[in-house]
Amino acid sequence: MCSIMGYCGESAAREAFEQGFAATKSRGPDDSRIIDTGKGLLGFHRLAIMGLHPEGMQPFALDGNYLVCNGEIYGFQALKDQLIAKGYTFESDSDCEVLLPLYREYGEQMFAMLDAEFALILYNGASGEYLAARDPIGIRPLYYGYDAAGTILFASEAKNLVGLCAHILPFPPGHYYKNGFFVCYRSMTHVRAVSPDDLETACANIRKKLIAGVEKRMVADAKVGYLLSGGLDSSLVCAIAARCSREPIRTFAIGMDADAIDLKYARQVADFIGSEHTEVIMTQADVLANLETVVALLGTYDITTIRASMGMYLICKYIHENTDVRVLLTGEISDELFGYKYTDFAPDAAAFQAESEKRVRELHMYDVLRADRCISVNSLEARVPFGDLDFAAYVLSLDPAMKINVYGKGKYLLRHAIEGLDYLPDSILWREKAAFSDAVGHSMVDDLKAFAETQYSDASFAEKKNRYLYAQPFTKESLLYRELFEKYYPGQAGMVTGFWMPNPAWEGCNVSDPSARVLSNYGASGE
Repeated sequence: MCSIMGYCGESAAREAFEQGFAATKSRGPDDSRIIDTGKGLLGFHRLAIMGLHPEGMQPFALDGNYLVCNGEIYGFQALKDQLIAKGYTFESDSDCEVLLPLYREYGEQMFAMLDAEFALILYNGASGEYLAARDPIGIRPLYYGYDAAGTILFASEAKNLVGLCAHILPFPPGHYYKNGFFVCYRSMTHVRAVSPDDLETACANIRKKLIAGVEKRMVADAKVGYLLSGGLDSSLVCAIAARCSREPIRTFAIGMDADAIDLKYARQVADFIGSEHTEVIMTQADVLANLETVVALLGTYDITTIRASMGMYLICKYIHENTDVRVLLTGEISDELFGYKYTDFAPDAAAFQAESEKRVRELHMYDVLRADRCISVNSLEARVPFGDLDFAAYVLSLDPAMKINVYGKGKYLLRHAIEGLDYLPDSILWREKAAFSDAVGHSMVDDLKAFAETQYSDASFAEKKNRYLYAQPFTKESLLYRELFEKYYPGQAGMVTGFWMPNPAWEGCNVSDPSARVLSNYGASGE
């Protein structure tokens, strides 16, 4: 992972820029550089993943244009070969070095051409203007705001802009910014035509496209590892990677010391696929001691995101401190595509599809944010195979009547896609879904709730929650998170659209806690 920042105008103050940019040094600990374009500043903190030599350091320059990019450009070698045929030369093996030549050839049309997870800022020397762009799902983070003089700033994280901008917002995924406007170049959830594929054809394509999505994300000049919870999604990513690798892959799992649910399942998967497996144990003391750190690094007050980040942050911290792994593949985004426990309550297929599209549009503020921050703050890079653009677009295009749970088992299409192919043991393939924040051990969420109860009397809770009109806290736990959030991001609650909760309009989903444990269909998920 890397960090980028742009102060896009002549009012840029170098000292303030440097101070803000320093907040995300952990995203790119290998090298740092700030340049003055003549009309502003561009900064880059580097985590070397592709092209490990100094020549891969950014900002890149070409014909008076400058660019910083936090991204992975898949298939960049083919693009590079095409550009070499046009007469371009390259100084590094960095995938991002192709971007300025692409911009020279295609302008803003290049963004729709990219198979990539990226956020970038580009200075056009000829026009003296800045462009910025972000990938269609928002896997790579980007925020923006304006200083007192009206100059726009872009940065990898909101913490870079605190104190510089009065109002900070997430850069919309699938857009580029030019001349004061945000232009949508690709909407992942705009399904132009429903796929005519039947169940078996769809499952064959799901398998093929997911394998391709995993394979391309295994390519790195740095060491690669895998987060393995023992649930279907991460287990499948690991199983595919193990088949594609000549050597045993390295997998990592975490759980509470008292009642870890997923550790035993992760061990079963690791034994089945022959991975080099590491278990990390966390305690109540670990959770409570790191709570404020986690809220500060996330930049959210969302209950689900914070709960699920506790285990993810601690396991990534362990990997950073004890291994040479620099890249982690994860299982995020499957729930939003194939359904989760609460989508079993969708009243019909159209409602399921609408909810799936909504969740994908908002992912960059929730699960994708969680994965990025927990991994990047530990100087690692996240890669998300279920977020592969070809894969995600295909699943979104499938007839929702096939995706809704009429099979008595959630995510049936994904399970059926690999059924009988010996990727995973049947006990994992058909295991009931458990939320990560619950599966590290039910005691973790219980500990957080209990701690919040000690922080507020009923009277103080009633008084303090009313200080917040937007996304008002509704439990003592949510108030605790909101107050921690405001300590580090004062007045910036609008960066998040609210709480990640089951759809309250659906019967059985109007609940007071985001955990799937409160749903009537949780069943054997926690066993």
